[in-house]
Parts: sequence; C-alpha cells; structure tokens
Amino acid sequence: MLEQLLLVGVPALAVLMAVMTWQLMGRVLAPVESIRSTFADITAKNLHRRVPEPVTRDEVARLARTMNVTLGQLESAVERHKQFVADAAHELRNPVATLSARLELGMPQAPDLVTEALTDVARIKELTGDLLLLARLDGGEPLVGTDVDLAQVAAEAAARPAPVKIALELESDVVVSGSRSHLERMVANLVANAVRHASCQVTIRVTADGLDVIDDGPGIPAASRERVFQRFHRLDEARARDAGGSGLGLAIARDIATAHGGTLTAQDTPQGAHLSFRITAPDGPKGPTGRSARARKGPV
Repeated sequence: MLEQLLLVGVPALAVLMAVMTWQLMGRVLAPVESIRSTFADITAKNLHRRVPEPVTRDEVARLARTMNVTLGQLESAVERHKQFVADAAHELRNPVATLSARLELGMPQAPDLVTEALTDVARIKELTGDLLLLARLDGGEPLVGTDVDLAQVAAEAAARPAPVKIALELESDVVVSGSRSHLERMVANLVANAVRHASCQVTIRVTADGLDVIDDGPGIPAASRERVFQRFHRLDEARARDAGGSGLGLAIARDIATAHGGTLTAQDTPQGAHLSFRITAPDGPKGPTGRSARARKGPV
C-alpha cells in the first residue's frame, strides 16, 4: 500500500509543486515583464514615458526607480540638444542674410569673387534651414492635418527647371493627410536627389500605393541603401559629382515620411536609384488620421 501510495502521490505532489512554483514565479516576475515591455517601447520620440514602479520595496522597485531617473536625465539632455540646434540655426539666419546683402552691394567691384561668395552663402542658408527643420521634426512638432493631393505635389515639383527630363506617371486623387509644406519638402528633396544623379531622365510615379521617384543614374549599392538616409551621409560618387550637397536631403525626407506614419526606402533596381514612399496601413495607403488614399487609374 505504501508503494502504491508513493507511486501515485510523489508524481502528483511534484506536479502540484511545479504548478505552484510556476504561478508564484509568474507573479514575482510580472512587474519585471511590465517594466521590460514599457522600456522596449520608449524611443527618442517619446522619452517622456516612464516604466511602472511597483509598490514593493524590493530590488525590482529600486531598478524601476533608477531607470526612471535615467530616462529623465536622458530626456533633459536630448531636449537641450534639440533646443541648441534650433537656436543655433535660428540665430544664423540674420547674419547670413546680412552677409548676402552686403555681398550683393559689392557685385560691381568684383563680380566673379562675389558670385562665388554668394554661392557659398546660399549653401549656408540651405544648411541652416535644413538644421532648423530637423530640429522641429526631432522635437515632434505637430503636423497640420489637411488633405494633400500627392499627385499635385509631385507635378509642382516636376515643374521646376531641371537639367534632365522628368517624366510623370500620376494617378489622380491620391490623398494623404498631413502637412502640405512638409510633404512638398519631402517630394522636392527626393526629386532633387534624383535629378542630381540621373543621366538622362527621372520618373515620378504616384499610385494608390504611394510615391516613387526613379532615376537612371549609377544607383545605390545594396550595402548603402539604408545608410543614405543617415544625416550628413553621402556616397563617394555623390561627393565626387556634387560638392554642394550637405547630406541632409534624404534624411529630412525620411523623417517627414515617418512623421506622416509612412516609410521611405531605397528599392532594388537593375539600374539607377528607386526611392519609394509608402503609408503603412493594413488596408492600404492612409494618412495619420486614418483616411484612405483615393486613386483613379490613368497617368497624368
């Protein structure tokens, strides 16, 4: 009888102890999982968030409090950095504008020298504007929620003078909800980048899926298709062909795409570069407010 009791009771007792241990460990580690999941969702865009602090006075609670203090210090440092960039870019505008005006007054005396100097000043003004825009994007500046016709924005960007042919393949009524000025800047940067590296033609395509800008230039190597969106990054070919680029155009374009709930990627093409803007949504292109893009077939 003892043998039979042990054969049945010992396994049952082991299972019972395992279940109780599992439940007890689950309750003990539940705050740790909550801290982990919250911390994993914290990015540079939402450093104001904090991990939950357990009411207990054990090591887990002390860990949570330490992490919150560190997050607060990190948030303050990032905010100071953003404010410094914004202030510096803003303060540079007035002296650069004054310098440009004074140079223009000296044009009759030394036209060649003044022309070169004005070119450099224009590059400084462009860089200053780019830094100020990046500071606003990093600061999470709220977007003005308006319906923007992506085809119209693309057509306006293509209407600007360019040294290469720009072909348009546009579907009408492709609407994105967001900031018109930001979307115009994104498309203008993509087109300017394509024109800078194209051999003969740039194609701007707007469909219900989003926007594509394709050129017939040397293309982007597979290893650099993500690095080209980094700030101040330029390919060696771009540095040789274009000494005036700052390396911020594609970085700004991606930040604008991200701010509108979309993605901007470099696609794999046999020849040339193919940059693709997509609004990520389960049912197709949608803006930040959840409005679907509307499209009708037929190029413009």
